[in-house]
Amino acid sequence: MMSRKGIKISAEICRILLGGVFIFSGFVKAVDPLGSAYKFQEYFSVFGMPWMEPATLVASFVLSAFEFSLGVSVLLGISRRFTSVLTFLFMSFMTLLTLYSAIVNPVTDCGCFGDALVLTNWETFYKNIILLLASVFLLKWKKYIIPVLTEKLSWFGLLWSYIFIFSISFYCFFNLPIFDFRPYKIGTNIPQSMEIPEGFPHDKYETTFIYEKSGVRKEFTVDNYPANDSSWTFVDARTKLVAKGYIPPIHDFSIMLPDKSDITDIILADTSYTFLLISYSFDQAEDSNIDIINEVYDYARMYNYKFYCLTASPSESVSDWIENMGAEYSICTSDETTLKTIIRSNPGLLLLKNGTIINKWHYRNIPQEDKLNKSLSSIELGKIPPDHTRKKIIYSVIALFLPLGLIFLFDYLLYRRKRKEEKKIEIGDII
Repeated sequence: MMSRKGIKISAEICRILLGGVFIFSGFVKAVDPLGSAYKFQEYFSVFGMPWMEPATLVASFVLSAFEFSLGVSVLLGISRRFTSVLTFLFMSFMTLLTLYSAIVNPVTDCGCFGDALVLTNWETFYKNIILLLASVFLLKWKKYIIPVLTEKLSWFGLLWSYIFIFSISFYCFFNLPIFDFRPYKIGTNIPQSMEIPEGFPHDKYETTFIYEKSGVRKEFTVDNYPANDSSWTFVDARTKLVAKGYIPPIHDFSIMLPDKSDITDIILADTSYTFLLISYSFDQAEDSNIDIINEVYDYARMYNYKFYCLTASPSESVSDWIENMGAEYSICTSDETTLKTIIRSNPGLLLLKNGTIINKWHYRNIPQEDKLNKSLSSIELGKIPPDHTRKKIIYSVIALFLPLGLIFLFDYLLYRRKRKEEKKIEIGDII
């Protein structure tokens, strides 16, 4: 039997583990709501539920908010009984779902941590087994969890968690994600990210040759096939992957002109600036800022910068876009998934130089004419902006915990201290 102290310590470990994982999981989904929506769309597609696809964005917002707020509730000990039951039920469902995904492998990445931490389906299942066990212990030992806030103010902790996480989600939806975990973040050199570093393994393939002799077919390897024996007749050759090698962060970036010529290397090797207008689907693209986009194109022509539009739209949609939007720029073809990964905006604008991503803009934030009054080399827009990741993390932590800390102080002064004084008086009266 575990001692009372051991149970308390174990309960606290489970609380911190579950609360921390849920908060992290919900937060990284919230900063990339479109990415989570794409993952839901993938799941609905493989499970034969296309009728659910219109709800993907709503599902993205709801799941991130649910996970984040559940994590805050676990961490603060809010409604211990209800929270522990809800945590157990949620982890039971997710464990069964990830077990199915691990066995059937309908998608290669579950998206449980967005793009911040990519796990295989089996790694996700093992992670969920640990969290499920922690939820069982928390359900059993919930009475040993000490609430951070009293019942009179615990509602504020839950309310603030929803306000905080929905604010993050909406901001990142109407702009670009405040944290970019994808391989196409600002400052990335695309050619370098497409290379396999020295010493890293390449894909290994095995080729089998099938020859026939006197009506009998036999398989040979590359080392023993009868190359000099004319009595054997070649029938077929089969190649299969026997060992997966290192996959570079960027491995599917390509740009094709309408005549099917590949200009990827030309664009990536350009020492000047290149604007790439990204729209994975013209039919779903927002066209309210098309005049600003055309102004950027005119600016690019003025300073002899290249300007291309990348899309995965069919030819009919391309023709409609050119006619309706007055597009004079070259429209190239690229992979839809790649375009969705490059920028969470449809359309969005990317600025390249020497194959490096200098900047990128949501269609709501594309620089206007007053900012494009000089060559890019002489203004800030043509330079890689400073990396404020550390500041953003600090500001996010402060924004979440400062209000909670203030309400805890208020709770202590108004309720907890008063309750302690009442207990002292009761004990004094008994004595």
